[in-house]
Amino acid sequence: MESKYHVPMGKLAEEFNLEVLRGAEGWEQYPIRTEDVNRPALQLTGFFDYFDPNRIQIIGRVEDTYLSGLTPEARLESFEQLMSQPIPTLIISRGLEAWPECMEMAEKYNRTVLRTQETTSAFMSAIITYLNVALCPRITRHGVLLEIYGEGVLLLGESGVGKSETAIELVKRGHRLIADDAVEIRRVSAKRLVGRAPELIRHYMELRGIGVIDVRQLFGMSAVKENQDIDLVVNLEQWKDGAIYDRLGLDNLFTSVLDVKVPSMTIPVKPGRNLAIIVEVAAMNNRHKKLGYNAAQAFTKQINDHFDQSLSSGGM
Repeated sequence: MESKYHVPMGKLAEEFNLEVLRGAEGWEQYPIRTEDVNRPALQLTGFFDYFDPNRIQIIGRVEDTYLSGLTPEARLESFEQLMSQPIPTLIISRGLEAWPECMEMAEKYNRTVLRTQETTSAFMSAIITYLNVALCPRITRHGVLLEIYGEGVLLLGESGVGKSETAIELVKRGHRLIADDAVEIRRVSAKRLVGRAPELIRHYMELRGIGVIDVRQLFGMSAVKENQDIDLVVNLEQWKDGAIYDRLGLDNLFTSVLDVKVPSMTIPVKPGRNLAIIVEVAAMNNRHKKLGYNAAQAFTKQINDHFDQSLSSGGM
């Protein structure tokens, strides 16, 4: 499936240390928009039903062995059928030699041919993973993202509610900052969100009354992190008299981000509440829930068992 985002072919070649056997005109800027790749074994035999020409084509030992059994004329015909398709590039794995017929047809149809020394399976796995992240859906949310005891906690709330102040206290307590003010969120799989800071403001934080600070320079490399899975959303809001806030935590609440449901909670803010400690405990409690222990359910069961025993004793 095509993404509205893209990766230039030149960046892909640099990332995976690909050798350029032949570069089409402007190949380095050619946009790759699909995370799927294809091994054109069937296409080399002439079968092109349901063939997607937008995918990167990868030739490995299986295809090379098949081609070695063909006559030069048949090989030329196979490569002509493949190269006549508007494929973005053909990548030869395992450092195999490119067939002269392949290079002839690449020249004729102005196609790019690259080569990697990696095994076919390892290379395919790595490039699909890379493209899944590079081309995935994304949004930017106003908030703060931190890693707290291994949990990715996204703080949301209106401007001035205290997100950055809470975050800096958590950093002082040994936790790590990923992003402040703007969090770029990517859906890298059906159930996984990864957040990071836009490069321009990475590691910087704004504190009202102080201004902009560089968290990495002030607190060291251990206080920051490039990206983090988002495990919990914490909504900070000003305390509202008369509002009903969850006292037990029995209800499992979720916030939908890019169609992924993330556990969430709302924490009311008022003078005297230590938000950093509350958020820290929320992260630990969320981790406990993922490991199978829910304190609210255990407490409720204990209360119910107590009443059941009291009723049984009273009835005797």
